[in-house]
Amino acid sequence: MSGLAVRAAASVRSPRGRAPEGVSAALDYFRDLLTPFGEKPDEELLSRGPHVHHRDLVDLLVADEGVGGSRPELAIVAHALPDVVPFTAVAPHLTEQLGGRAVNFAIGQQGLAAPFTALRIASAYHRSGRAAEVVIAVLEQTTLPTAFPLVQENPLIDSAAAVVLGASTGDGLWFVRAHSAGSAATALDRELGEDGTLLVLGPWVTEDIPDHGAVHRVAPGSYCTSLWLELADHWQEWQRDHRRVVLCDTDPRTGRTHVALFAGTP
Repeated sequence: MSGLAVRAAASVRSPRGRAPEGVSAALDYFRDLLTPFGEKPDEELLSRGPHVHHRDLVDLLVADEGVGGSRPELAIVAHALPDVVPFTAVAPHLTEQLGGRAVNFAIGQQGLAAPFTALRIASAYHRSGRAAEVVIAVLEQTTLPTAFPLVQENPLIDSAAAVVLGASTGDGLWFVRAHSAGSAATALDRELGEDGTLLVLGPWVTEDIPDHGAVHRVAPGSYCTSLWLELADHWQEWQRDHRRVVLCDTDPRTGRTHVALFAGTP
């Protein structure tokens, strides 16, 4: 088997924030952005947030030896919620700390789907011979300039996960495919039924799913990082104990379910 396999990973949960800085300039930007739509930024809401910037999350992820020691040809930042301040390009900052040679970009405005899209892009780059090593960083911060029910009505924390994917022909947890469907049952239909499969369900899957043996349920606390935090924490034991790992979560904003399949070497 060849392709991209997990080589290292790191997770960050509830890091220490910073004192609000640049709020005045950010408010000016948000006023210009929101006024045409009849809205205005909430200065009190913005000021009381943790102020964990995307750049802070990246710095914490690359402090991990496995992630920080990688030298990818492709670096992707995926996020569902925007950065605290909209003036920083975080993917180049990630690349600079990982050797400086990676093609880099961010994927946003896709909600919970963004990391799954990143996996498909990474796989395509690898198949075309343009990337033997890839780093995907999934970032989530909760300091926002306007009310966002998903954040205010759920106990979301600032969090991030990074996964290093590398080419190898030895043992490993290999990325096979990622896809989506209108329901969890439909999305999982082609992935369940084989022995040795671990089903990892994100906190937003609320519908009944097909009967399955080994199930790992992710605790609430994040929007798009939940599955990737768990993958970062457990990929080595999952690789050891299961032949296949299926990651599954449903975007609460769209109702669409996203699935990624990883397989161990038989």
